[in-house]
Amino acid sequence: MFEFSSIEQFHAQLQEGKVTCLQAVQYYLQQIRSTRHLNAFIEIYADEALQRAKLLDERRQAGHAIGKLHGVVIGIKDVICYKDHKVSASSNILKDFTSIYSATAIERLLTEEAIIIGNLNCDEFAMGSTNENSSYGKVLNALDETRVPGGSSGGSAVAVQAGLCMLSLGSDTGGSVRQPADFCGIIGLKPTYGRISRYGLIAYASSFDQIGIFGTNVPDVAVLLEVMAGADEYDSTVSHQEVPAFSSLLSGNKKFRFAYFDEALNHPSLDIEIANSIKNKIEQLKEDGHEVAAIEFDLLDYIVPAYYVLTTAEASSNLSRYDGIKYGYRTAKKDIDLTEFYKLTRSEAFGKEVKRRIMLGTFVLSAGYFDAYFTRAQKVRQLLCDKTAAIFKSYDFIIMPTSPVTAFKAGEKMDDPIAMYLADIYTVMANLVGCPAISIPLFKHSNGMPFGLQVMANRFDEVSLLQISRLLKP
Repeated sequence: MFEFSSIEQFHAQLQEGKVTCLQAVQYYLQQIRSTRHLNAFIEIYADEALQRAKLLDERRQAGHAIGKLHGVVIGIKDVICYKDHKVSASSNILKDFTSIYSATAIERLLTEEAIIIGNLNCDEFAMGSTNENSSYGKVLNALDETRVPGGSSGGSAVAVQAGLCMLSLGSDTGGSVRQPADFCGIIGLKPTYGRISRYGLIAYASSFDQIGIFGTNVPDVAVLLEVMAGADEYDSTVSHQEVPAFSSLLSGNKKFRFAYFDEALNHPSLDIEIANSIKNKIEQLKEDGHEVAAIEFDLLDYIVPAYYVLTTAEASSNLSRYDGIKYGYRTAKKDIDLTEFYKLTRSEAFGKEVKRRIMLGTFVLSAGYFDAYFTRAQKVRQLLCDKTAAIFKSYDFIIMPTSPVTAFKAGEKMDDPIAMYLADIYTVMANLVGCPAISIPLFKHSNGMPFGLQVMANRFDEVSLLQISRLLKP
């Protein structure tokens, strides 16, 4: 029976003739069919994936050199464009919309001979922390189907967690890769803002969004980052820095310097078992010869308010393009003026959480409140950037919990959006300052659910971040 443990192991088996790309795709299609109730996939590209697998097998058997991702089966979040395939951001307003181009990240995966097996469920327009805000229905956590998988990239996390693909892509605006990775017991990486082109990523908040990676081991995540990263003429915000060979720079015995915030580990919202596990890990790091120090950080309680003011403002602007005129859903009601047409189209097709965030964003951008909310939030963001930059002058990493709790029961927080927003307290900082962050699955709670350690590094220092991740999770 087919088994996957790493890209390196899979490629070795291919070269030895023990397995084929076709057998791998057939295996994953069977796994997807047997777990449809998890609702991770929206659409499965079965015929296309089988055809591509056959072609790759023929090329390899004919003696052609193989790509870095030859035959690697990948799922993509339903906010990433793939030419001639549907993309809807899990929203009725884009239902049945077919993309006319591919995201740069997708083009680069395909160039290295990856196989895209389908698109994955998510919170509508990536707005949510539970994957319950989707027009396609909620996604179930494969470890405990009564619990949420996290969000917004819940489908992407479950696809890797349940063994429905080898790796998957998500997007991370405030923790939407790291938090579901934490809830599902897998690795979730958010690269530096601008490390991977956002061209072809449906925007939620443009100065926060970043394509992220889910996997089960650090080397595989490193390979995917290496392939997708780099300059892109279609994205003016992407970095032009040279992309390191991440996958070949993972080893090393360097002793690192870690900082942590007492305010974070003793925050009243943090589950006591999560706090104690991380404190024990801190002691272990010290015993292993690393420098670990508590530092004062007095901005923790300002992070979530600043994040939601700024992201909802950007969402209000970005989502104004969905008006029923150019593409997507439009109201069926006739004999109405243009303003009423806009109102009805958007009211009928956007979900409750998306409407909430659009209205909040419109409010904070309004003439009477712009300075009171948006301008002040921008000032908090700058303070965070300055303070974080100062920390990274003395330390290599900041360590924190990924989430204050483990995966909670479905429906538990849906009636309390404020409680839901506050659950992002540990993840949104990396997006506000644009630094890379990863959630590494290291622990298990007494309730049976996994949880991870979040590590943040300085901007564009994914090499060190992946090295310490490999050290913590060999």
